Amino acid sequence: MPIVALLTDFGLEDGFVGTVKGVIKSVNPDADIVDITHGITPFDILEGALVLNASYRYFPEKTVFVCVVDPGVGTERKSVAVETDRYFFVAPDNGILSLTLENEKVRKIVHLNNEKFFLQRDNETFHGRDIFAPVGGYISKGVPLENLGTNIDSIVKIEIPRPVEKDEYLVGQIIKFDRFGNGITNLQQIPPFEEIYVNNYKIRKICRNFLEGEKGQLNLVKGSFGFYEIFVPMGSAEEMFGLKKGDKVKIKLKG
Repeated sequence: MPIVALLTDFGLEDGFVGTVKGVIKSVNPDADIVDITHGITPFDILEGALVLNASYRYFPEKTVFVCVVDPGVGTERKSVAVETDRYFFVAPDNGILSLTLENEKVRKIVHLNNEKFFLQRDNETFHGRDIFAPVGGYISKGVPLENLGTNIDSIVKIEIPRPVEKDEYLVGQIIKFDRFGNGITNLQQIPPFEEIYVNNYKIRKICRNFLEGEKGQLNLVKGSFGFYEIFVPMGSAEEMFGLKKGDKVKIKLKG
C-alpha cells in the first residue's frame, strides 16, 4: 500500500488537513496517509525543514512526502516534485526540502505546471488542496514525474544558522522549541569547554538522557533532531527561564 506522509502548518481546527486527505484519497483510494505533523509554526519554513529532516528517513522507501508550509502561496514561487533514490517529495519551492535533500541522491526535479493533475480552482490561496495533494496522490499511483511538469536543475535552499567561533567562544543559538519547551540549538558537536551559558544562565550538565539532568536547572542533551537541546528535567526550559528563538548559546572553549 503506497504511503503519503503529510507535514504542514495547517493546524487541526479549520478542516484543511481533512480536505487534503480527501483529495489524496479521491485520486488514490489505496493510499495510506500518515501525519508527520500539522503543528509547524505558521509560515516557519526553517522549522518545517528541520522537522522533515528529522523524520523522513524512518519511513519506508517510495513514501511520498507532501510538505506544505507556504507563506508564498499564489505568488511566483514554483511548486515542485522531487524524486530521490528512496523517496518522493512534493512541496512549494521555498527551501522546506533543502536540508533533507542534502542527505539524498536526487534523481529528478520537476516544476509542477501540468494542470491536468491539479484540481480546478478559482483562487490561488490553497495549493495544498489544489496542487500538492492531487499531485501526491498521482505519484503514489505511479505517475512518473516527467508527466507532471518541466524538468529543472535545482531548488531553493535555506541555511540553518551556523555556530560561529569568536575570540575564545563558540557561539550557537536556539532555532526551535519542541512542545516540551526544550530549546533545540544549532550545535551538532560540543568541543572541549570550560563553561556554557545561554543568556546569563549557566548550563549545568551535558546528559545522555533527560532524567540525568539537574532538576530545576538548564542542561544539554543530544536530541532526536541531531542537535543539542537545552532542557529542564520534567519541565519547560522555555517557560521557566524565558528562553526565546535566537537566544545565543555561548561556549567558552578550553585554551
